[in-house]
Amino acid sequence: MFYRAFWTLFVSSWCFYAQGQARFFQPADSLNKARLIGTSIGIGSVWTTSMIGLSQVWYADFPKSKFHTFNDSKEWMQMDKMGHVFAAYHLSKQTSSLYRWSGMSKKNAAWIGAGVGWGYQLSFEFLDGTNAAWGFSWSDIAANTVGSGLFLAQEHWATEQLIQLKFSYSPSPYASIRPEVLGSSFSERLLKDYNGQTYWLSASPGVLFPKSRIPKWIAVAVGYSVDAKLVGTTDFFQTANGLQTFDATREIVFSLDIDVNQLGIRKPWIKKLLSPFNTIKVPFPALIVRGNGIEGKWLYF
Repeated sequence: MFYRAFWTLFVSSWCFYAQGQARFFQPADSLNKARLIGTSIGIGSVWTTSMIGLSQVWYADFPKSKFHTFNDSKEWMQMDKMGHVFAAYHLSKQTSSLYRWSGMSKKNAAWIGAGVGWGYQLSFEFLDGTNAAWGFSWSDIAANTVGSGLFLAQEHWATEQLIQLKFSYSPSPYASIRPEVLGSSFSERLLKDYNGQTYWLSASPGVLFPKSRIPKWIAVAVGYSVDAKLVGTTDFFQTANGLQTFDATREIVFSLDIDVNQLGIRKPWIKKLLSPFNTIKVPFPALIVRGNGIEGKWLYF
């Protein structure tokens, strides 16, 4: 259920256009109390209202139970755990960025960002813990810790986020076979159909090795996905009429990417406009390695 965390990836809605757009997008030189208060209130409001909304809308459809744990670590070939890692990383990153915009020091903003990213995800686990359909998942907590920890470690021991987590999606043919599980609409399939999702580690060799002549904006990416995964608990599925059988397999994908942070763009508002590409993998040719061999694609989404 990682996709619920995407509710709070966008938390900035304050307008100080009287100071000019350019200054608005630039981090404050020193602690700006107005920005700090606005950021804190905004994040707190989104956190609170999203929890209340989900408890009344999403969780209301499922029976309640006593608080309990649930081991789902072996389901969906860990694709849902990759979603937790991804969401925790970007929640931590976005929150830290807002506090840096408020003029807070890099170190303090990083710790607060990681704490909010991890804590927000934890809130879902407590809701799951009293839900008869699921339960409090320690493997989800571990995945959330990896995501927030990856962000925090790089903020402390590197000058920038050298390794970035990205996401891509391309509709798979499997959702139509089990639409009640994998989604019946594009928006549902984007969140539920793990066969169409890929989670990436993206890094720029030119940044990792400054003395090289490789342009810093060129990145290499390694992705993880699955194929023919129609059931969470087993890797085999057969249609009701027995005409089709599916054996799920893991996929490792190798591709190129673009690090928009290294494009040399100076205008802050243009950087903000292109910032989604720090989250979404840019389509490129790719090599897909799976159990039965290697496949190449001229363009992989």
